[in-house]
Amino acid sequence: MATEIHEHNKNLIGAFRSALYDCEPAALPNQLASVFAPDCKIRLAYPFEDLIGPSALFERVYQPLLAAIPDLERRDYILIAGKDGDCNWVGCAGFYAGVFEKPWLAIPPTKHLVVMRYHEFFRVEGEQVVEMQALWDIPHVMMQRPAWPMTPSLGVTWLPPAPATQDGLGRHDPSKSAASLKLVGDMLTDMGKHPKQGGPEIMQLERYWHPKMTWYGPAGIGTARRISGFRNWHQIPFLKALPDRRSQHVNGAFFAEGNYVAVTGWPNMRMTISGDGWLGIAPSNQEITIRSLDFWRCENGLIRENWVLVDLLHVYHQIGVDVFARMREVTHARQSER
Repeated sequence: MATEIHEHNKNLIGAFRSALYDCEPAALPNQLASVFAPDCKIRLAYPFEDLIGPSALFERVYQPLLAAIPDLERRDYILIAGKDGDCNWVGCAGFYAGVFEKPWLAIPPTKHLVVMRYHEFFRVEGEQVVEMQALWDIPHVMMQRPAWPMTPSLGVTWLPPAPATQDGLGRHDPSKSAASLKLVGDMLTDMGKHPKQGGPEIMQLERYWHPKMTWYGPAGIGTARRISGFRNWHQIPFLKALPDRRSQHVNGAFFAEGNYVAVTGWPNMRMTISGDGWLGIAPSNQEITIRSLDFWRCENGLIRENWVLVDLLHVYHQIGVDVFARMREVTHARQSER
């Protein structure tokens, strides 16, 4: 039965989640090796990029993070599994937390609690993860310092909450999965019709989104409430700058479990920066790709919540802006004044 396969895969990922809840650095390499295939494809946000296998994941990613945040703790608030084509996936959303004691990625420590959102997806074959796609909200860590050197978020920057229904980690009713997948799929199809096929009304946002919807965007874009907030603080600037955006689900999946829907893609959008208004980026007519990993929660036939992470550091990298170099200049200037 498909349901049993998905529950089995969630239990497999549970070993990874547990290893990072009460994290012991000495034990973590073996714990990762028990979950990930030796040649697992690891696709991570900039500046980590692509790695191969659990050893690289530990040495290049988790070991430096644990050196900076020794009491690192993982907290999930969404866990779903599903199938796209022949591939079985598990998706997790949550945040890492701990005291930021030493520099990480040249971000100066705060000596206080910091949080960092993640969306992480795992493709499972048999008893092992063979592919991981993960976005971490590194810009939010910079903002908590504060050391973010780029434009401020138009929406609210905070730590988005768990689902309002508090059922993100439960076993979800599979009979609802097809309806949820269709709702989100139809919404994305209609949203893609603007501006080539008509004005904003062609997207029919009120048909798909709850009046009290919340769009939990990444730091650098921020969270928006209601359709008006979503339009003002994200969609209008985004579409003005990138009117030719188009889906490109490379190395991705689109699946649902109960009221929850998830999408992966590495990348999953391609577009040209032809207008002004998004992230303070000039209209250079340069083509870029975007990595966005999303979760939606449906309620009574409408989308009520949408958690979104976008690899903004990779966007800036593609247009030749070194955010980390700018951050080092900003923090050096602040430190030299003390």
